[in-house]
Amino acid sequence: MNLIADMHCHTVASGHAYSTVQEIAREASNKGLEMVAITDHGPSMPGGPHCYHFGNLRALPSEIYGVKILKGVEANIIDYDGNIDLPERYLDILDIVLAGFHTFCYPNGTVEDNTKAMINTIKNPYVDIIVHPGNPEFPININKVVEAAKEYNVNIEINNSSFTVSRRGSEANCIRIAKKAALIEAPIVIGSDAHSAFYVGTFDKAVETVKKAGIKEEQVLNASRQRIIEFLENRKRMK
Repeated sequence: MNLIADMHCHTVASGHAYSTVQEIAREASNKGLEMVAITDHGPSMPGGPHCYHFGNLRALPSEIYGVKILKGVEANIIDYDGNIDLPERYLDILDIVLAGFHTFCYPNGTVEDNTKAMINTIKNPYVDIIVHPGNPEFPININKVVEAAKEYNVNIEINNSSFTVSRRGSEANCIRIAKKAALIEAPIVIGSDAHSAFYVGTFDKAVETVKKAGIKEEQVLNASRQRIIEFLENRKRMK
């Protein structure tokens, strides 16, 4: 499976990541990627950027080292109603919006609470990708979440970092999510969740998981530049 974009990368602006936009773009170019999404954490994350940071992303070039730069956010789900921590006036000017549960940002609840929150986030017309839903810290009803993602054409992420340095214990849930997505042909994205440039475009564990689950390449958003562009245009996200 040839992935042409990394849709989930963090810069120093996230407060706990260690590379600049330029370093990320350079590494993406070195690895032959055509596109990279800059998706720093929303303002509820301890040490994260102010809303103004996202409003000013327009100051970045649209292409660096020959790599298309998508200007985005990894927003934090902040309550059981599925609200996220960036106002619509900022979401509206971004190329891409990711959202997910994070420690210190979301009041962890029951499976029912977490499932309700995630599905309500999926219903948000600004949200394009649900990140690392396999995190065992926030258990969900996987079948309901993946079914909702298909219904609302929101991509479910298989997050490579969840198999390596983050969210320990995610693997079993990620496999279940991938198998459900394969069964109903739900849309999938594979992300590195790189917090330093060294890991931009690192997808090996996630790719292995989706292949074993039987996910088709045409289900994977970042396996095609045209698929990404059409998806974002259809959701009125590409400006």
